[in-house]
Amino acid sequence: MSLYNLTKPFLFLLSPEKAHSLAILALKYGFLPEGAAQNSTILSQNLWDLHFPNPVGLAAGFDKNAEVYQAMLGQGFGFVETGTVTPLEQAGNEKPRIFRLTEDQAVINRLGFNNRGLDYYVEQLKKRDILDGIVGANIGANKLSDDPINDYVIGLKSVLGLAGYFTVNISSPNTPGLRALQGREALDELLGKLKDVRENANLDKKPPLILKIAPDLDQGECEDIAEIILKHQMDGLIVSNTTLSRDGLTSSNKNETGGLSGRPLFELSTKILSKMYKLTKGQIPLIGAGGVGSGLQAYEKIRAGASLVQLYSALVYHGPGLVRQINAELEELLKKDGFNNVTDAIGIDHRNS
Repeated sequence: MSLYNLTKPFLFLLSPEKAHSLAILALKYGFLPEGAAQNSTILSQNLWDLHFPNPVGLAAGFDKNAEVYQAMLGQGFGFVETGTVTPLEQAGNEKPRIFRLTEDQAVINRLGFNNRGLDYYVEQLKKRDILDGIVGANIGANKLSDDPINDYVIGLKSVLGLAGYFTVNISSPNTPGLRALQGREALDELLGKLKDVRENANLDKKPPLILKIAPDLDQGECEDIAEIILKHQMDGLIVSNTTLSRDGLTSSNKNETGGLSGRPLFELSTKILSKMYKLTKGQIPLIGAGGVGSGLQAYEKIRAGASLVQLYSALVYHGPGLVRQINAELEELLKKDGFNNVTDAIGIDHRNS
């Protein structure tokens, strides 16, 4: 039995937020042992001039303040995304603000970008050793900001050069007005300014700039986003953030306000992923997030168009050892279907349809 399975009954006696804080402390001080490195020619790929040892990443939200990215890479993740960070420190929404939906293998959160701010975050990223693996930085806007677009400009200027890639998070449902930045005109302005920041930065290599979108988008909104990201030649797209949908839930916490993540998000987020792959004609690498908890689900995201996948909520129920299990299952599925490398399976369902 794994260490997580032994401690899980105790952790579930605590509130989700206290359990998470305890996990961060355990990782910071080395109480969770690292596993043996997984080297697989089938799962590894080069993307954006970065080498991903496997396609399974840790989604933003777990390591908000960039404190335990090295420890999580040591758990077997192919990459780790830190944040979301905002220019100024903020406490977030009132507690309680995270809810387990155990019967649904899901989580609802209304955290509201609680984080220690850019100054602390930058200091943590400065400690990074590039040889440890790929670390991403996820930037957002403060709740009370008069100019949210400028918050993203400030964030990108501050963290450029400190991470392997940068994610623009305009899709959290817990910051009022944030999702409005997914609208055509606002998105055009935002991406134009961020591309200018990157192009004018004094860097040897221009790091990837990735947009993270919501799953609660209609056809017209998806078409607008696809057109704008192609116009600005964005490097990637994360599909998706949490959902406001509550379809099919059975848990007593199902009506809590906030974004839903975990198993019930899988089908919706994968549909949007597939749609965005079609709309962008496979020209932009996609990261599939939402509901991944098994090798088969990771494989389905990849077949639908994802070059990489991310997870977070499944760790609540299965612990960090899950990532190695997912990679092992994914490798077997790729071999079974005759693929020599994960890249051969990206978007295969569209080619077969």
